[in-house]
Amino acid sequence: MDGTLTEPVHDFELIRRELQIPPGTDILQHLAALPPQQAADSHAWLLQHERALAEGSIAAAGAVALIRALHADGCRLGILTRNARELAEVTLAAIGLADCFAAGEIVGRWEVEPKPSPAGLQYFAARWEVAPATMRMVGDHYYDLATAKAAGVPGILINMPEDSWPGMAQWQLRDCAQLLQQWQAAASL
Repeated sequence: MDGTLTEPVHDFELIRRELQIPPGTDILQHLAALPPQQAADSHAWLLQHERALAEGSIAAAGAVALIRALHADGCRLGILTRNARELAEVTLAAIGLADCFAAGEIVGRWEVEPKPSPAGLQYFAARWEVAPATMRMVGDHYYDLATAKAAGVPGILINMPEDSWPGMAQWQLRDCAQLLQQWQAAASL
């Protein structure tokens, strides 16, 4: 959600420093490899830190209009996040979109193996009884695109001025507002 539906605020290097994780290391993988008590303490700190960020979330350009339009048209919408589901719910409430996603449509790091694993998209495909190729994964990070590719779901890269991961996204758009314009244009054909 951070950087896709909301303005990006996570400072991952700060998190790594606070939790004594080497630079560039995947945070969740590192925490999973720690001894149980150290992992629990680190996850508690991370949850508290992320809660403050979630409560102060600001919607990304066009995000609210995009989700409202898709929801109004009956599109199935899901959130797949490396964050905790409860914090995704806090974030959605902060940006005024909590009513667009049922609890079962929000999948966080505790419900399935985190991105870049395809498990979250596989969960949605099974839940919705649809072929992965009919779904779309929208994100702003390599993990989003790698997840989509691994699950056989077309990926849409947004909020990135340059295509930092060539060949990974089927589409690259400026932001959620441009995605809404593209979707409305395609729907009117």
